[in-house]
Amino acid sequence: MNSLYQSSIQSLPLLGHGKVRDNYAVGDDKILIVTTDRLSAFDVVMNEPIPGKGKVLNQMSDFWFEKLGHIVPNHLTGVAPESVVAPNEVEQVNGRAVVAKRLKPIMVEAVVRGYIIGSGWKDYQQSGAICGIALPAGLQQAEKLPEPIFTPAAKADLGEHDENISFTQMEEKIGAELAAKMRDISIKLYTTAAEYAATRGIIIADTKFEFGLDDNNVLHLMDEVLTADSSRFWPADSYAPGMSPPSFDKQFVRDYLETLTEWPKTAPAPNLPQDVIDKTQAKYFEAIERLTGEKLKA
Repeated sequence: MNSLYQSSIQSLPLLGHGKVRDNYAVGDDKILIVTTDRLSAFDVVMNEPIPGKGKVLNQMSDFWFEKLGHIVPNHLTGVAPESVVAPNEVEQVNGRAVVAKRLKPIMVEAVVRGYIIGSGWKDYQQSGAICGIALPAGLQQAEKLPEPIFTPAAKADLGEHDENISFTQMEEKIGAELAAKMRDISIKLYTTAAEYAATRGIIIADTKFEFGLDDNNVLHLMDEVLTADSSRFWPADSYAPGMSPPSFDKQFVRDYLETLTEWPKTAPAPNLPQDVIDKTQAKYFEAIERLTGEKLKA
């Protein structure tokens, strides 16, 4: 499978390169989002692509945008990416790009947690709470929470870590009405998705959503949604509380990097061995097939 580490669309103005996505202007009101095969871990972009990863993420997002479209509007326009680039650039967008509405991003990530893991587990061990939300005593690592909780994060600049904030801080940043709307919609999105994923043998432990406003201040779901990069997916058949379950994402890369005691988790990134790349690719491919019932579209 051909890989795309960085796009080079010349027929459209470049807006910028993110950790994984490259954005181009399509007129004044739309944006071409190309999901590359770059992978970031510990907020550092690795040197090697994971072939096909961008197509997996793009098709996962499209799947969820369609399934959850009744809950909140999203950024999709229905315009074919192939129709907005030059003929010799079609290969770069095929299967890995969308033409989206150009929205004003809300600079707060909407994080929903259904299980206690990651930074939430660390918070709970220290304080008995996550982002100021008190939880029952005696919970184990990876245990299911009594109900999903909303734990927002302030979006950081590229290369920096997002910062967990309280809901009160979120209200101060964007206003109480919008904060409440984002919280309620995010929990409904997560709950609906988690119920579906359970029928496919997948646990969605947590996820993050991103929202934006259009010119009429209508809230839209944007960027990526419920992908293996923005969520923790666990296979239900190997899940047990009290341990960190295996996941359908870049865990092979993270685990390898953790063995590099000399690497300070800052750029430049170390090189990844081929077997780590291959195992990571296999996990992404397995995730889309288990979730949708279909293999990755070429």
